[in-house]
Amino acid sequence: SSHFGFSSRNIVTVCSRIGGSDLKLVMEDNPNPVILEAGDVGSSLLHRSFDQLLVPDDEDGEADVVLSQEVYESIRHLSDPEHPNLTLEQLKVIECGKVDVSGGRIFVRFTPTVPTCSVATLIGLTIKAKLLRSLPPRYKVDVEITPGTHNQEDQVNKQLADKERVAAALENPALRTLINNGIAGTD
Repeated sequence: SSHFGFSSRNIVTVCSRIGGSDLKLVMEDNPNPVILEAGDVGSSLLHRSFDQLLVPDDEDGEADVVLSQEVYESIRHLSDPEHPNLTLEQLKVIECGKVDVSGGRIFVRFTPTVPTCSVATLIGLTIKAKLLRSLPPRYKVDVEITPGTHNQEDQVNKQLADKERVAAALENPALRTLINNGIAGTD
């Protein structure tokens, strides 16, 4: 069974012990993270659900284009795997300025709270899973670590860019549980 090629022993241990209290004991990379106030995406943004974006406009008969602010709005409340009571926005793991929409491509960069974060791949998978589940299939979703912010940036980015590894990870029951926990309550 694949564990998505995690190089950290910690996340493999988490996957094999998902049912117990070991989950909290294993993930202690950053026990006292800096917590920021949740921000306002922008007063000019009228939030539309992704379902609303699928409905064709009266004018041209085509579905609306997704805005980067709307993508950010949909992922800002994802829970951090290490600190489930905090959002990725509160930990400054994701920021509106690091979400880009260009044509049919959505690109999100995220910044782990510490360069040794053992759950960086899990964070990337959670972001990617949320967007893949929420967006119309015409969009290609790319998620990667902000350059220079993680010791294993290249390995994590390679895993997140590999469609087969992502698909296998999303089918893994232990990883799927962790990802679903991060997404829960964000719709």
